[in-house]
Amino acid sequence: MSQDAAARSPHVAVEDAEAALMEHYPRLVRLAYLTLPTGLGKHRRVLVAHRLAQRTLPRSGRTGPVEGGAYGLLRLEVLRGALEFGRWGRLRMALDGVRLPHVLGLRVHPRVGDDAELALDRALSALGPEARAAFALRTAERLDTQRVRALLERAGAADPRGAVRRAAGVTAERPALEAHHLLAAAEFDPCTVQARPTDLLRRRHRLRLAAGAAVVVAAGGLLTTVWTDGRAPASYTASGGSPVAGDARDLDPAALVRAAPGSWAATARMDFTAWPARGSRTADKALLAQALAVWARPGPAVDVSATPGTPRTAPAQPPQLLFAGDVDRATVVLFYDGLRLIRYARPRQGGGRAALDFAQVQGADITTAAAVVLTRVDGDTRYLTAPWIAGAGTRDLMRPDRPAAELGRSGEGVTDPVPTPGTGTAASTATDTATGAGHGTGCPATWPVLQLRSAAQVAERHSFLLTDLGDLSPVHLTYTPPPGAGAPARQPREATGAPALVSWAHDACRLGTLRGQGVRSVNAWEFARTALPEAGGAASWTCDRADTWRGPGQAVVRFVPPDAAVTAPGATAGQQTDGHACSRFGQDVMAGVMWKSPAGHWYLLAAGSRDVTRITASHGVEAAADGDFLAVRAPRGVRPALSGRLATGGSLAPLSGG
Repeated sequence: MSQDAAARSPHVAVEDAEAALMEHYPRLVRLAYLTLPTGLGKHRRVLVAHRLAQRTLPRSGRTGPVEGGAYGLLRLEVLRGALEFGRWGRLRMALDGVRLPHVLGLRVHPRVGDDAELALDRALSALGPEARAAFALRTAERLDTQRVRALLERAGAADPRGAVRRAAGVTAERPALEAHHLLAAAEFDPCTVQARPTDLLRRRHRLRLAAGAAVVVAAGGLLTTVWTDGRAPASYTASGGSPVAGDARDLDPAALVRAAPGSWAATARMDFTAWPARGSRTADKALLAQALAVWARPGPAVDVSATPGTPRTAPAQPPQLLFAGDVDRATVVLFYDGLRLIRYARPRQGGGRAALDFAQVQGADITTAAAVVLTRVDGDTRYLTAPWIAGAGTRDLMRPDRPAAELGRSGEGVTDPVPTPGTGTAASTATDTATGAGHGTGCPATWPVLQLRSAAQVAERHSFLLTDLGDLSPVHLTYTPPPGAGAPARQPREATGAPALVSWAHDACRLGTLRGQGVRSVNAWEFARTALPEAGGAASWTCDRADTWRGPGQAVVRFVPPDAAVTAPGATAGQQTDGHACSRFGQDVMAGVMWKSPAGHWYLLAAGSRDVTRITASHGVEAAADGDFLAVRAPRGVRPALSGRLATGGSLAPLSGG
């Protein structure tokens, strides 16, 4: 029986299900892999995904009606199993671990993808299992929104609508066809995997000592190594072959560049070159030599990551040492090579995997070189602050009326733990700013940020905000106020004033979609503030511009009516994934939304920046208005075309996607 015939059949025979399993096995495993909790790690996710696909066949001869026929039945069972696995957490892992496919002495993982695939992987990692499932069903399975919700509901998802909404945040950042091709790439293919030994040298040593005794290997192939002397496992550094191309001096701890402790106060270049070497182990040559060796040739026990566009190459010259010391349960070494930050971290005691992280920081300044992430442990982050930082505090973007709380720091500039934004917080419920309908947004209840103050020697009364978006370098948040009557164009300023904090309370929810993308700064530009019809008050139009270290950026226009809750995210009125909209190279912007007045009337609203002199609507709504704002009664659901005219005589199209 063909799949189409099975889709029309009220029942599915086991034989048809078996045929569908063999034909679509890779699709089923990929769906399970994408849905399973990322905290399992790639090795265990691969094994669990295969197990879920292999146990989907019905036990009886025939099963009841299922949309999609045989494949639809298998897809539903895989989805249900993956969501259940995520909800039961460690208990499910303990119960199911012994029944996983066995891989002894090896760790398996999909092949590492390119920058676009890694960026998508990071974005998906910031979502929960239900939202990742929604993304996979919408993008890989090509199901429409209604079918995705229905399938999630049948699979036992707690919030299908919210899952689809959260997944849309990732979908909005890339075209549907591009996302479909990315999910088909090696990064997300658990059927094409690479394998490496867990700890080959240690295992051979154990076998010699055992003299033929049986060794019980834990499910999943993980061999636990206990190091009682505090040294790092040899597998942190790759063995065999040439150590590294280039001069051996580049790996010599004695050749490391070290800035003088007070040089920051006597230079006009306020970036990482002015950071002195700090930490309790800056004189530990063995540790520094190991960190450099791992950087040059990371071994199988090292997890290597890099922000998009950042090369993972070995040192080309002796780098600058910024930090070496013990922080919480980790030993951390931090280097700077003029273009990148490189962080080496390994467990302070015992065995475990090490990490090697690369981040591009070319052109850093007094704010973007003000702090670096040292560790993230149990939902908290510790930072190392620049030597020119005189004061540190934390504040919650979701509570703009609360003052910053003082943040403790060690004498070397290491901060007390700060809650990592977007983790360990319940989703809030907000009101749709265009329709007035309540819905779960998936936004965190809080968004902690750093508020730092520069020393008076370099910038008097200079305070600014930084937020952790998953990279080594936290992101600088700024604000551009709306145009004033007869005032020149405003420039971005620090987001510490009351209007800036109120604006960021509406925009903070979007920050989670930028996690792990190598973002340097995000500016909230309030390009218009307009009076609404029927005495509806004043609405705010903001363009959030995110710039990355590698160059490309993205922009999102948000509309916030006057009756919106303090933390209600603005309605998306337009966006641009790659381009210069809302930057100094794209200073003209226009967008439109449909708005429901308090009296229940629907309006087409459109607003432009200061140089927009006329806005015209067509195709369903025929209207025009001089100036930078248009408001006209319109039928609900209409999607008219908008165009604008600039003071220079040129034309302007709205950002798409509203």
